[in-house]
Amino acid sequence: MTADGIFVGGGGEGYAEARKLLLRYANRHGLITGATGTGKTVTLQILAEGFSAAGVPVVVQDVKGDVSGLAQPGDPAGKAHEALSARATQIGMADFAYRAFPAVFWDLFGQNGHPVRATISEMGPLLLARMLELTEAQEGVLNIAFRVADEQGLLLLDLADLRAMLTWLAENAAEVGRTWGNVSTASVGAIQRKLLVLENEGATGFFGEPHLALSDLMATDAGRGRINVVMADRLMQAPRLYAMFLLWLLSELFEELPEVGDPEKPVLVFFFDEAHLLFKDAPKALIEKVAQVVRLVRSKGVGVYFVTQNPDDVPSEVLSQLGNRIQHALRAFTPRDAKALRQAAETFRPNPAFDTETAIREVGTGEAVVSLLELKGVPAMVSRVLIRPPMSRMGPLTAEERAAALAASPVAGRYDTAIDRESASEMLAARGEKAARDAALAEEMLREAEAARKAPAPAPSGSRGRRYEPEAPRRSGGNGSSLGADLARTVVKQLGTREGQRLVRGILGSLFKGR
Repeated sequence: MTADGIFVGGGGEGYAEARKLLLRYANRHGLITGATGTGKTVTLQILAEGFSAAGVPVVVQDVKGDVSGLAQPGDPAGKAHEALSARATQIGMADFAYRAFPAVFWDLFGQNGHPVRATISEMGPLLLARMLELTEAQEGVLNIAFRVADEQGLLLLDLADLRAMLTWLAENAAEVGRTWGNVSTASVGAIQRKLLVLENEGATGFFGEPHLALSDLMATDAGRGRINVVMADRLMQAPRLYAMFLLWLLSELFEELPEVGDPEKPVLVFFFDEAHLLFKDAPKALIEKVAQVVRLVRSKGVGVYFVTQNPDDVPSEVLSQLGNRIQHALRAFTPRDAKALRQAAETFRPNPAFDTETAIREVGTGEAVVSLLELKGVPAMVSRVLIRPPMSRMGPLTAEERAAALAASPVAGRYDTAIDRESASEMLAARGEKAARDAALAEEMLREAEAARKAPAPAPSGSRGRRYEPEAPRRSGGNGSSLGADLARTVVKQLGTREGQRLVRGILGSLFKGR
């Protein structure tokens, strides 16, 4: 690590001189690629160390558990010590020493790290619609749900709130439609089914409170940037949830952070490991959203680095924005592999000293061909280097070490217990219960009115047992009984029917009727 950049690697004969990732251009994003077992994870690890040492916070997904070793120093008695020391000497790394880095562990499922949560309102209808792949009509219904919830003071915090709001819309489609447009039960049902897919991937625990404060991701500890390790071993099995989490996080950063252009160093750096999972079978709308966020977040001082096997795992709209490239070995066993190798070589600025395609095929584990941005943001000619050894542990933490790290974490106790305050689902349920009580009271009033109507009339005073003969109805102009009396009898009669009871319940239940 130097004042202006991160030492990536170098070497002796056959290799380039020291190569640095300049901090002032680190927010112009990057790409780390290579076949399995060629050293991508170690490269990610040394870059995270370098950013942390420069005071830049980092967010990294830990797919296999290996990145967790950042929280512990390397082992001078370990099997790899001699090889690492020899590598440091060979590339001229005079300040090589084992050390740990400040790491905080997060887990969307709350098992191996602090829980990560976001509210439905923070996610917003646009991002939800993209992630759920909604049609235009379905997206319109989702927007209506958010708008009505906002106007009625109904908080949308978790999936239960959104489900309750959608159910209410379906039940009150006629009333809502007069103001906001058609709400079809088919659209509501389609959204509910897609929410079920999210629930099956484990999204229930992700949506809720307390929501993650971005300030906790962007903190420094004793001048070193905090390394936020998101445990992603289980998350990899839920690609839709994985993509939603990453896009939400980047979108939140873009909305909250001020414009800084090209700062002297990034304010935050993301590493997206196994990036092909983010784009595999992704709809075009989602890829466009990722490309937009990556393009815009650079001006906020945020760097994004994708780690994957082949460059063609990343869509061309995103790939064109990744200025810093570190390419580990690719093997060409099939025609498709050969094509990918050739395309990877073509993305580098050629070096007359060697053939890039041949170098990519021949580099060994811990070696790479690199092209990093130089002054004025111009890509350097591709060069072949030995990647520097990491100072932290190469390998995962033990269960005991992880437990100790969580207990000593600077955010311990802040996110570990979920908060379930009154929100849309509870408020709509309370309104439904009140409407049901009002309807029951109305029915009781109807029964009492009907009983009073059927009761025999009391005998007039002074009759002394003589049968009471009601006075004959008075005629009015020979046209039958009084119009008012007829109307009164009709109303009383109708109140005793089912249709009359429905009418009263509808009036008393108001717009928020019970479900």
